[in-house]
Amino acid sequence: MIVATLVPLQATILALVGIGATVLVLTRDPLRMTIVSGIYGWLLTLLFFVLSAPDVALSMLVVSCVGYPVILLVAVTRSRHK
Repeated sequence: MIVATLVPLQATILALVGIGATVLVLTRDPLRMTIVSGIYGWLLTLLFFVLSAPDVALSMLVVSCVGYPVILLVAVTRSRHK
């Protein structure tokens, strides 16, 4: 029903988001988790853009691809130096 109305690009990005979420959950190292989280946020940004929600995509880009990874990298760096 809903899947039948998806264009191939939307279905491909949706599948990549599912794979990215699985990889993010299975990642154990905090540094790698930060990198995978940024990639996952980028995939979500692409999904929102393809689904015609550019305002949500821009918000997601700023928060998940820039803000959140920078905060995590600072926290990991400070905790490893103590």
